[in-house]
Amino acid sequence: MPELLPGQEAAGEVRARYKPDVIKGDMDSVRPEVKEYYSNLGTKIVDEPHDQDTTDLHKCISFIAKNSTVADKSNLCILVLGALGGRFDHEMGNINVLHIFPNINIILLSHDCLIFLLPRTHTHEIHVERSMERPHCRLIPIGMPSTSTTTTGLRWNLNNTSMSYGGLISTSNIVEEDKVTVTSESDLIWKISLQN
Repeated sequence: MPELLPGQEAAGEVRARYKPDVIKGDMDSVRPEVKEYYSNLGTKIVDEPHDQDTTDLHKCISFIAKNSTVADKSNLCILVLGALGGRFDHEMGNINVLHIFPNINIILLSHDCLIFLLPRTHTHEIHVERSMERPHCRLIPIGMPSTSTTTTGLRWNLNNTSMSYGGLISTSNIVEEDKVTVTSESDLIWKISLQN
């Protein structure tokens, strides 16, 4: 957190103000002093070293969904900080979590972009916040090809376009309008750049 909010407060003050309620995972990479620090602040530590088949993010999303008082999980919105920009295998694992929980609105955020899943279940309206988001965007089919994707609001709109790995993917498009619509018969990843 201190790195995400540089210059605002001393690191210790930032850590105390943004103290997590729960730290959950297999704890294979947490330093003992960090674990002790947050435990002393009253953070609940849920150590699951036996579960090596799911990522730490998967464990956390499961925990939030299970413990949320929101009846309709599609009304949950989870912002994941630091999910991108590190190891490629971890990034792919985090993107995989979007597909595991398609009915929960999960946004992966880094210092320069945000990513979320557009499930194939309906037409999506993406409202672009120009004060925070740059116009550079991408639509990427992942998991399976998209035989038909249609968009509005982009410089190079897609019109019943087929996209797949080994073929076309929309990697360098530009948002032209404040609202972008996307319809696809398969799940897509939406990525948009952020202002510095």
